[in-house]
Amino acid sequence: MIPRIIPCLTLSQGRLVKTTRFTDAQYVGDPINAVRIFNDKQADELVVLDIDASRTDAAPHEASISEIVTEAFMPVAYGGGIRSVEAANRLIQLGVEKVVVNTAAVERPELVSEIADRLGSSTLVVSIDAIRRPDGTYEVASRSATRPASLPVEAHAQHMAELGAGEILLTSVDRDGTRTGYDLDLVRLVAEIVRVPVIACGGADSRDDLRDVVRLGGASAAAAGSMFVFHGPHRAVLITYPPYAIRSALFSGDSSQATDRSD
Repeated sequence: MIPRIIPCLTLSQGRLVKTTRFTDAQYVGDPINAVRIFNDKQADELVVLDIDASRTDAAPHEASISEIVTEAFMPVAYGGGIRSVEAANRLIQLGVEKVVVNTAAVERPELVSEIADRLGSSTLVVSIDAIRRPDGTYEVASRSATRPASLPVEAHAQHMAELGAGEILLTSVDRDGTRTGYDLDLVRLVAEIVRVPVIACGGADSRDDLRDVVRLGGASAAAAGSMFVFHGPHRAVLITYPPYAIRSALFSGDSSQATDRSD
């Protein structure tokens, strides 16, 4: 099977935005319009993250989520403000395929096992935002990367997998929005110690990056934000996604089909 390539959409106050290193959110557009374009381009799945919810302790905005899920032709994973099994269950009932927990998994790790026991590990993604320390090690950050958690990333990832996480969404805070390539050292660090799929996020700039994070980093899937919503050095909004033939060629090694160009 071809590794999944996943657009990661970030929301702020109901608007589609894109950050750089989790700050300086740039307005991109209406999330529903973006979902429709990704429908047309047959994206594998979508990750939708409300970046305000964990900072403000807001609950998931169920009406907006329902609209996104109803519009999407592909599975949707949603994260932001999920702090209880009941909240997770309501989202699954709305049609969300997977729930994504981040801050709550740091502040109350038992929530991970509670959701896994009630809804199944296949519905649960634990998102980990990682900051690289000066000594080269990695620390977990929570609340949209505004609060260092004093947790080594590898230990936290292993604990989350043991508690029942079905997947790990691993984001490099330092690479977010920079389009300088994935942090392969970070991805390898986690992929080598957990037995659940790792979705790498943060830094993708090209199709080569998508391929390398799987082949060299050990990720099961590659997620990206800026790469799929911006074009050119001036970050003009242009939503793109590689078609199936290109994705297939990318991972089969057919360089003639996988030429890195915009779609």
